[in-house]
Amino acid sequence: MPFVRSERGLRVEPNSSPSTNKQFPPPKYFGDPGSAGRCIQRAMHLMANSTPRRRNTVRVLFYGQSITEQNWWHQVAHDLRRRYPHANLIIENRAIGGHSSQLLVRTAEADLYPFYPDLLIFHVYGSHVDYENIIRRVRERTTADILLQTDHVTRDEQLDEETDPVRLYPDGRIWDAFMNYRFLPEIARKYGCELALVRDLWKRYLREYGLNASQLLSDAVHLNDWGCYVMAQFVNAHLRYHPRVPRAEWGDRVKNFVVGRDVRWRSGKLALEFEGNRVDAICREGSAPAAPVYIDGRHPSQHPALYAVTRTTAYPGTNWPCVLRVGREKPCIVEEWTLRLAEVSSDGAVCRFSLSGSVTGADGEGISTQRFVSRTGRVVIEPEDWNIAYACRVFGLRVQPGFEIRWRVVPLFVDEFVTPGERDRSVETTVTLAQGLEGRRHLLEIRGDSRVPITALRVYCPPLLGKVV
Repeated sequence: MPFVRSERGLRVEPNSSPSTNKQFPPPKYFGDPGSAGRCIQRAMHLMANSTPRRRNTVRVLFYGQSITEQNWWHQVAHDLRRRYPHANLIIENRAIGGHSSQLLVRTAEADLYPFYPDLLIFHVYGSHVDYENIIRRVRERTTADILLQTDHVTRDEQLDEETDPVRLYPDGRIWDAFMNYRFLPEIARKYGCELALVRDLWKRYLREYGLNASQLLSDAVHLNDWGCYVMAQFVNAHLRYHPRVPRAEWGDRVKNFVVGRDVRWRSGKLALEFEGNRVDAICREGSAPAAPVYIDGRHPSQHPALYAVTRTTAYPGTNWPCVLRVGREKPCIVEEWTLRLAEVSSDGAVCRFSLSGSVTGADGEGISTQRFVSRTGRVVIEPEDWNIAYACRVFGLRVQPGFEIRWRVVPLFVDEFVTPGERDRSVETTVTLAQGLEGRRHLLEIRGDSRVPITALRVYCPPLLGKVV
């Protein structure tokens, strides 16, 4: 969902469209076209090989902070739709302005991993430790291709900054250079990510046209329309298809098992042993009684890891979640939670509250300065996950007693396969049977017979699932 900055923070802008960029001079150099995009070829293969009769679904997520919220992402999305008109592109932007990696490492639990993108386009400032934690978890929990961006230039003196990685350390003295010329290249290599060298290309663009860094900015860091145009151009240059890249470089992450060839109905079961954390059923036309689903002998609902928590209610006038992350000590159930503030200090640092679930009922009271564990153990909130004081300080707005913070626990599974029917013959209709499984071998069983309209089972195995890095 796109957001733009307003006087009171961030507001929803549902009908945003790319601005015309004819007045801006185009970049003359985009880097090596032979290598740009090589590390995101699963997503690009799906886009490029879509046809009117077979429109591959590709989920694209933009994530980061205020730079990622800016209009350039609309331009990138527009360009993808123009170049790959037959792909069924599902594109979202869940970036949160003002939230560095230290904060996004928490919000990602609701925003990023449950979305399970095919392509993640990511940029953030902040701690390099938490930056790596986010990327590592993407590799542990999803099969996404990852496109990382180095930072754009914000000051003229950066044109001549140190770029030799041997001389760069995370000591804070030349932090920007360390992040862009040592840390990010190392992370990209370590986790097999695409790296858009925005910073180098930005410097070249400024020099080619004799520009000051400020001419592409609206303030000390944010992009103006010209800067958004340039950013979109440099990111788009990596979103390209290389048909000669061996499938072996990306093909093992997601595999299809065709019913009747790779798996068969036997004795009233369709069974598949697999290693992965997600399995989908690909549907065909037809109908049959509901078919019970089992993972390792239990219904998916009996696996605690298969529940996700949504983003919490936003601070008034913004898209900043009031609570960054909601945890748990005991298994969840599908329900909606309401946290009602009883008292709020003037700076938002101290909040007294009561908690209730739509199914659980009243589940305890607490204070934001202490670790809260609900009576049932279904909700845990750490003191550092409260975001109200930060939002109050930035936006100057207070929340009043009686304000309610809501979130939902949603299922990433079905206990019974019930065919949804083919909604569009050109787009696969799929049902996620289970997502978020532990990193080990699993046994899927669907009880029924060959009348159950499933043509194949699709297994997703993240590169670092169950591995230690």
